[in-house]
Amino acid sequence: MVIKHASRKDIAALTAVETACFPPAEAATEKEFIDRVQYYGNHFWLLYEGDKLLAFVDGFVTDEPDLTDVMYEDAALHNEQGAWQMIFGVNTLPEYRRHGCAGQLLRRAVADARQQGRKGLVLTCKERLLPYYAKFGFQDEGVTDKSTHGNAAWHQMRLSF
Repeated sequence: MVIKHASRKDIAALTAVETACFPPAEAATEKEFIDRVQYYGNHFWLLYEGDKLLAFVDGFVTDEPDLTDVMYEDAALHNEQGAWQMIFGVNTLPEYRRHGCAGQLLRRAVADARQQGRKGLVLTCKERLLPYYAKFGFQDEGVTDKSTHGNAAWHQMRLSF
């Protein structure tokens, strides 16, 4: 297995994995992935086994301390010199879950953010995933009022360095 950053040739695979992982109201579209890869392909961590994308983590960098819905929609808001690495998606194909794929990618994203001098990482998740992200050092800041993405209740979690 190999971890790499995203390029245009990964768009179809990214879209397919995202569709397998999230309901339509929450899943990013192919158009959104085209924009995201264009603006911050180096802030995608993709786990491939041969030619098959098994899992990926993505998100952009910003000086804003909280994750907001507009961030999902506007890749151009990425600021390579920003203080915070946002995590928009943690995706693993259902048949590869519970094999450490997402954990491997999250550890790499954390290490890269630390090496790049960020203040830390921020993500949102549903309540059932709080213990999972806590294992990586993320702390729950409660249900956020800054994201109602997909009409869901999201907890904001932060890992500060």
